[in-house]
Amino acid sequence: MGSVGPLQIVLVIVVALLLFGGRGRISSIMGDMAKGVKSFRKGLSDDDEPKAVDKDDLVDVTPKKKDESKVSS
Repeated sequence: MGSVGPLQIVLVIVVALLLFGGRGRISSIMGDMAKGVKSFRKGLSDDDEPKAVDKDDLVDVTPKKKDESKVSS
């Protein structure tokens, strides 16, 4: 139990080729996966550096005070 023979390896390769097809489809999937991992790592490294903020980028989200002279009781 636990040992993998050459027949099992060949069987897994044949099943993978049947599922994904031949002609470079597996390599294109692996290439896309590598691009995703590279992008993820780049995103993680970008978060460490604080970004400069201009006053033009700030948005005032303070709620406006109601004008008490317009409120009738």
